Amino acid sequence: MTGSAAAGVAEGVRRRPAPLLTPYVRRYEAYRLEGFPPGVHLGMPAPEITVVVGISRPVELSRGEGRPPDRFDTLAGGLSTWPVPIVHDGNQHGIQLSLTPAGARTLLGVPAAALGSWVVDLEDLLGAIGRELSDGITTAPDWETRFELLDRILTRRLASAPRPEPEPELTRAWHLLVCDPTRPVQEVADDIGWSRRYLAKKAVAEFGLSPKDLARLSRFDRSRRLLRAQPHRRLADVAATCG
Repeated sequence: MTGSAAAGVAEGVRRRPAPLLTPYVRRYEAYRLEGFPPGVHLGMPAPEITVVVGISRPVELSRGEGRPPDRFDTLAGGLSTWPVPIVHDGNQHGIQLSLTPAGARTLLGVPAAALGSWVVDLEDLLGAIGRELSDGITTAPDWETRFELLDRILTRRLASAPRPEPEPELTRAWHLLVCDPTRPVQEVADDIGWSRRYLAKKAVAEFGLSPKDLARLSRFDRSRRLLRAQPHRRLADVAATCG
């Protein structure tokens, strides 16, 4: 989708990854914004691990007033209940990948909790593969070529990397908390046969968030998506729908 306004031009393209990658990568989202006023964009919290590959310019994350931003050509971010402030000069260009917890372990080689609530340089995790992604996406001539490059490199990574996926009980708990975030945590624990305390301990170790925070994050993400799709909907209705 491409749009324009007096202030600048915005372009966005979304695509699903290759079928083999769908258990690990939920979607690719490409973006290009040019000619807008400088400012700070808030990356909203979501129940997914985020990877960003910048094109032509680094991604700059604010560290607070009076401190210089952190700059990344490529980055990976863990789960957080707080937004990430992205400083920009009116121009942003790159591709964002949304990973599942299995994707963090399999493609990045670490559980989501190891990324913390901030971000790390993707090359610190992937080495040469991270550089290959960055160089290839930056030099590719169009979005389709970039998406094909992502499919190719990530499929190769999938074939060569070990697959230490989360425990089945945690995968089940994740699915319940994200797909039905109004369900009480105790019901989720009962469903997988763990105590609530043990579930909380294992969830923090794997995801970096407690089950309660993960459900809260999922409710927020659902409400944000509803408002984006139906901007005139009453907030009270959205709150009731999302729990």
